[in-house]
Amino acid sequence: MSLQKETISTLNDLIETLKDGQEGFRQSAEGVDDPQLKSVFDEYSLQRSRFAGELQSEVRGMGEPDPENSSSVAGSMHRAWINVKSAVTSRDRHAILAEAERGEDSAVSAYKGAMEKDLPAPIKSIVARQATQVKEAHDRIRSLRDATA
Repeated sequence: MSLQKETISTLNDLIETLKDGQEGFRQSAEGVDDPQLKSVFDEYSLQRSRFAGELQSEVRGMGEPDPENSSSVAGSMHRAWINVKSAVTSRDRHAILAEAERGEDSAVSAYKGAMEKDLPAPIKSIVARQATQVKEAHDRIRSLRDATA
């Protein structure tokens, strides 16, 4: 596979992961009554939307007219975030945070895998910046979860 095709494939995988996270955080925001926690989830949902848009622009810039634009239908990220729905219905703050953190584990793993690929320097820089912020979000969600235990 050419470097360009591999890069596009890697970016599309990340876009799918980001869309999963965007939807998971949106669902989480809907499932909590605490306005501060709702704000955190809304913030991360918007962040994932921005990150996905940024990567979609890169994919288009590489000549691929149709970058990924939806969340996954299968895979660990989807399975992790789907559990948010059951946590949300019970409005259990700890359960929602635990499921959000599990989803974030998948996102951190996806970015780690992408960073191990041979990506062009400008794209690697974008992915590295996003990876740092995804890891920061993961750690914040984990801290919030631990505070509710």
